[in-house]
Amino acid sequence: MMSTLSELVWADWIWFPEGYGWADLKDNDGKVYPKWQDLWACIPIAFCFMIIRKVFERTVAIPLASLLGVKDKQQISAPSNPILESYYCSTSKQPTQSSIESLCKQTDCSVRQVQRWFRQRRNQDRPSKVKKFQEASWRFTFYLFAFFAGLAVLVDKPWFQDVQLIWEDFPRMPLLPSQYWYYMIELGFYLSLVFSVASDVKRKDFKEQLVHHAATILLLSFSWLVNYIRAGTLVLLVHDASDYLLESAKMFSYADWKKTCNLIFTLFAAFFFVTRLIILPFWIIHSTLVLPLGRYSTFPTFYFFNGLMLVLQALHIFWAILILRMVIKFLPGNDIVEDERSDKEEMESEDDSVKPKLREKPKNGHTQNGFSPLNNNHRRRQ
Repeated sequence: MMSTLSELVWADWIWFPEGYGWADLKDNDGKVYPKWQDLWACIPIAFCFMIIRKVFERTVAIPLASLLGVKDKQQISAPSNPILESYYCSTSKQPTQSSIESLCKQTDCSVRQVQRWFRQRRNQDRPSKVKKFQEASWRFTFYLFAFFAGLAVLVDKPWFQDVQLIWEDFPRMPLLPSQYWYYMIELGFYLSLVFSVASDVKRKDFKEQLVHHAATILLLSFSWLVNYIRAGTLVLLVHDASDYLLESAKMFSYADWKKTCNLIFTLFAAFFFVTRLIILPFWIIHSTLVLPLGRYSTFPTFYFFNGLMLVLQALHIFWAILILRMVIKFLPGNDIVEDERSDKEEMESEDDSVKPKLREKPKNGHTQNGFSPLNNNHRRRQ
């Protein structure tokens, strides 16, 4: 039964156009072709990236942050209160009005004091500027090197000038050593981002980022299996062409270099719109979705591959809207660019400048280990 199932899953008609099959990807006459076993190499590469990243952040990113003047604001820590802490960790970080009133009764605090505690507690959980700078500088370094490495790999290839040639001799296109390393390194990097997602700064588009990473890994892995490598390398290059600019704009934003940040972000926006909204859909996706129709019969994985391409394009449109919103924000007033995907720190009111101490309500009605409850008349006014 397993043998029959395997034969069905790996049937030639699923993976290749009519007249072609896995036999066409067998090494012969000194020519090497991609094999699914090659993909295992990306796992140790991903772990190597995670180790290199830790070393880079400590030895390069932190000193660079200090050099550029990146400083963390001194946070007012939320005072210890087991009842509010338990609610914060197990129920919600944003309590409803009815929940706040219930917590007021349990802690014998006013509404304003409970609201202030949750605001301070949420600010405590937000990542520091230095941590965000470390992540941005690591991604900037990789994307910059990856972009120029991609150019070195592709600049002398015929399909770099004419995308129609990505289908020339398909699927019997020999694998070049430069293509192998370019693919494995990029795949390993995206895999490392998935492995480190739990410890990285979570932004508002966290789910979209996960979908993007998953679609990219699937796209690269699938294109490797069926030798869509020429198209895959072009997709990688298009992505790397603007990503390093975004990460550098973030770095200068965290350092409060307003004009430099705005200038780089403007360049990033221009590169993003040209590469992701023009070159990718009208050149590369057109070459993978439309051009094969005149040469080969369609097959199931043809639709799967192009479906992943369209998912990436939909995400690019989503991010293009966010980018446009940021551009509109900073152009008129020349303000610093703020990442629309990041949670902004909640501002403290004048009353919050005094650090309160919350107390639990003891049985005898007196407070312990914290500030005193307000009288009932004042609480009703709150």
